[in-house]
Amino acid sequence: MKIKSKTFVIISLCLILTVANAFADDYVDIPVVDKQHRICFALYTVHDQILKMTVQFYPLQDDENRIAELQLEQNGKWQTIAHAQITEEEYGNEAHDKTWTAHFRVQKWDNSEDRAYRVVALNGVATYEGLVRRDPADKNEIVVAAFTGNSIYDVHGGDIPRTDIVENIKKIDPDLLFFSGDQVYDHTHHLGYWLRFGRDFGDIIRNRPTITIPDDHDVGQANLWGEGGVTANTMAGSDGGYFMPATYVKAVEKAQTWHLPDPYDPTPVAQGIGVYYTDLTLGGIGFAIIEDRKFKTGPEGLVLQQGPRPDHITDPNYDPESVDVESAVLLGQRQLTFLHDWGQDWHDTEMKAVLSQTIFCGGAHIHGKVGGRLHADMDSNGWPQTGRNKAIAEIRRCFGVHIAGDQHLGTIFHHGIDDWEDACYSFCVPSIANLYLRWWDPLEPGKNRQPGMPEYTGRYFDGFDNRVTCRAAANPSREPNGGSKLTTRAAGFGVVRFDKQNREITFECWPRNINVEDPTAQQYEGWPKTIRQLDNYSREAVAWLPQLKVGGATDPVVKVVNESDDSVVYTLRINGSVFSPRVFEHGRYTIIIGEGDNKQTLTGIKALSARDAQRLTVNMN
Repeated sequence: MKIKSKTFVIISLCLILTVANAFADDYVDIPVVDKQHRICFALYTVHDQILKMTVQFYPLQDDENRIAELQLEQNGKWQTIAHAQITEEEYGNEAHDKTWTAHFRVQKWDNSEDRAYRVVALNGVATYEGLVRRDPADKNEIVVAAFTGNSIYDVHGGDIPRTDIVENIKKIDPDLLFFSGDQVYDHTHHLGYWLRFGRDFGDIIRNRPTITIPDDHDVGQANLWGEGGVTANTMAGSDGGYFMPATYVKAVEKAQTWHLPDPYDPTPVAQGIGVYYTDLTLGGIGFAIIEDRKFKTGPEGLVLQQGPRPDHITDPNYDPESVDVESAVLLGQRQLTFLHDWGQDWHDTEMKAVLSQTIFCGGAHIHGKVGGRLHADMDSNGWPQTGRNKAIAEIRRCFGVHIAGDQHLGTIFHHGIDDWEDACYSFCVPSIANLYLRWWDPLEPGKNRQPGMPEYTGRYFDGFDNRVTCRAAANPSREPNGGSKLTTRAAGFGVVRFDKQNREITFECWPRNINVEDPTAQQYEGWPKTIRQLDNYSREAVAWLPQLKVGGATDPVVKVVNESDDSVVYTLRINGSVFSPRVFEHGRYTIIIGEGDNKQTLTGIKALSARDAQRLTVNMN
């Protein structure tokens, strides 16, 4: 049972209003633009031969036409393929903002070639052009550029144009853009700052598929524990739920997520707030997009407060098990079911990645300022621990890697459940412009460090006793006002390269104000870092099944099922025709080889020692 704290509600609200007032002068009005420039930007994805596109408009006048057209260039002429009504749904804020979006859904999309598009509105006066890229399935390397934390405040570098990022992204030419949250750093004026986001990044968004998912600041609060869509009492959010009206939350999610592939299960949560967790396949990489805030339980009233706020634990001697209460939820059963099902589906997929707002551990020790040491942060996905372990168990079951943001601090962690490094890797990308500083700053050197690596790397327990191995951390400067507002605050962006031939994943972490093509340009210390696909489930084997020699199929899918409880141990598209399945307990197993209508099922296979394991030849013809 959760107990509400009225005292904390009042104090938290006062603190948040004070911070909001301090930055009130930074509010940017929605500019008045000519009719021909009334379309600001467009977001799109293509999945399963369905194109979905959201077009964001500046506000229209009362007498202006509300119909938008999507056109394709065919034989040198623009042909209209779809119409959409421009929306005017209310945000429900004091500015009386409206959504001003047009949404296009086109089925049977031909993704075999690049296709130029144009959006036309206001009776042909307003136009916007871009390119829907072909699916790069024939490319060996699929490149994702990832971002987080688009702070708008001048004192944190929010006033500095994003030109350096945009120009570098054009040079890198990624196949997919991923904005993991806090695209809008204003709690009540999403529309104005969303339009600013579009002006900043529209030049790269218009020509490539883009994933945007909202985080806490996007939906109007300091932190977010969505608790299934209930109403929160304050912007602090720690009692669980959403503080802004549901109309505001729904408007934000419509603007930022409608263009994503259809949700796995569209059933709304409380207050009629929708969901968007889904998957996207691009270039042979399967991406799961999850909502790690929407179902998560708020800590206030649920666990004993052991710090200045319900979500901050400052006592290093507290009992971590005491906060891992049975009723605390992280992803929720709906999303765990989705991850499980997605992990078993390898159609057109060679490697897998999970995209979300934040990582599954406490990834920082110092919060806000030098000296602000915090033992455990319940806003991280390190809590609740049981929910954390369930989530990464599903991710490792398909050898997936995790890409996220939110922490304002670039890091690479190798996660563990029962032992160190027995689960997936995560890459947290640095903020575009860094509002709230964090440092990975353990008090003791890490154990089992790799040769030549800094003392802060290696094996640790985070503040919730989760096993984590730090491989890299892009800490900001400790000088409060020295140097650039961007470089000293460790701002930047991430790049993830999927090498399908070698089944390797490379993480890159780039600072701001550099030229990625300059041979002298340096990434943050610890990057680039290359891992193998199989490292995402590098659990030590207890026994082995027979080595499989598969004929008549190229890179077949192999699923291993434990017959003692019918649980899926893992599923993988193997690289080549030979694979030695390892297992983690003795017993008998079922091995399913292939997919669709072409499968071979082997049952009653006994797990043996590596020395005793034999070879099986399986013919898929």
